[in-house]
Amino acid sequence: PVSVGMSMDIASIDTISEINMDYTATIFLRQRWTDERLCFDGNKSLSLDGRLVEMLWVPDTFIVDSKKSFLHDVTVENRLIRIYPNGTVLYAIRVTTTVSCSMDLTKYPMDKQTCTLQLESCKT
Repeated sequence: PVSVGMSMDIASIDTISEINMDYTATIFLRQRWTDERLCFDGNKSLSLDGRLVEMLWVPDTFIVDSKKSFLHDVTVENRLIRIYPNGTVLYAIRVTTTVSCSMDLTKYPMDKQTCTLQLESCKT
């Protein structure tokens, strides 16, 4: 197994829909792991074009309860791949996602909602 560190920043919460019971958010997702096959000599990291991600192993992370999601691609795909001499890989993407959120509106307008944003990885 590969240990993957993960961090996430919410850039914006774009919409909340009481009718559809969902919300839309834009997030920056960063993942970090070490792949010893990518070790190289040097003391500086390499930043790679996001299109090269197809040539690397990356975690199969998905957003739980996502109704739809997309990666930003203006003017190029919003991906960052940085490889460090010890084989550590930093992979960052910008995603906008619409996620289900069961809301209890019985106390509206004095209600309080808690919506989660969960990430998981598929096991193969």
